[in-house]
Amino acid sequence: MRIFLNPICIVLLAGSLAAAQTKPAPASAPAPAPNKPATELGTHATADLPSEATVDSFLHQQFGYQKDLTWKISGIRPSPIPELAEVNVVLASPQGQQLTKFYVAQDGQHALVGEIIPFGAHPFDPAKQKLEKGLTGPERGPKDAAVTIVEFGDLQCPACKAAQPAIEALVAAEPTARFVFQNFPLEMHNWAAKGAAYADCVGRASNDAFWKFVAKTYETQSDITAENADEKLTALADGAGVKGTEISACAVKAETKAHVDASIALGKSVDVTGTPTLYINGRKIGSLDPRMSDVYKSLVEFAAKEGK
Repeated sequence: MRIFLNPICIVLLAGSLAAAQTKPAPASAPAPAPNKPATELGTHATADLPSEATVDSFLHQQFGYQKDLTWKISGIRPSPIPELAEVNVVLASPQGQQLTKFYVAQDGQHALVGEIIPFGAHPFDPAKQKLEKGLTGPERGPKDAAVTIVEFGDLQCPACKAAQPAIEALVAAEPTARFVFQNFPLEMHNWAAKGAAYADCVGRASNDAFWKFVAKTYETQSDITAENADEKLTALADGAGVKGTEISACAVKAETKAHVDASIALGKSVDVTGTPTLYINGRKIGSLDPRMSDVYKSLVEFAAKEGK
């Protein structure tokens, strides 16, 4: 339940982070999105941020005793709260990768773990409004639907592939909802950006072909490499019902890169940090579990009722 209810409690880093990192990331957990230091999330000055060297030393003290555990600092940036800096770290072990986020107090002496969530009488409205203004991806369902479900996805992301059955089940169960896909290729994946470019071109050529292309790309994901991506993606475009050679030519255009970059920027503006990430009328769901299909359905129905 915690993955979608976003508990408001925060716990001390030394306890919960050390415990959490010993567990392998579940198959449906979002893959982490590296974030370079930036100021757009918060409002306080970057001078308040801890240095990468300090964070690395801290992580060494926390996890250095585990010889099979490595880490990569993927982002140090202001948080929405002026007194806290946000740090994103990718922990890797033989069991897999896990994104860990924690916050460093301005005094430089304390750290907290948890998620900062929107608060107020209508906490999801700001994200909903940003998405309504910025959505450009292929979509299904009525445009005037009471509920809009948005997925930010990466075609190379194993977690996205694993989550697709749950997403498709949700879309099928809610035919009156609008579903929009937004490209969010992760820098850590070596052909994801190319996959997003092809997907963008397929989507603009044919909305129907797009969904076939995405499904087939996930299905054959393990067969695609950085070396054969053009060949494989061109063939997949052909199989989806559009001309692969035309899609291949479109994928390298500056216009296409601009479309993908705009989609990434939209995701970052609503605090997407990994894939897949879903929004139901602005409500963020950062992980998907097929066993919780009834819960997702209830969230959609609740959003529809609240939106009336």
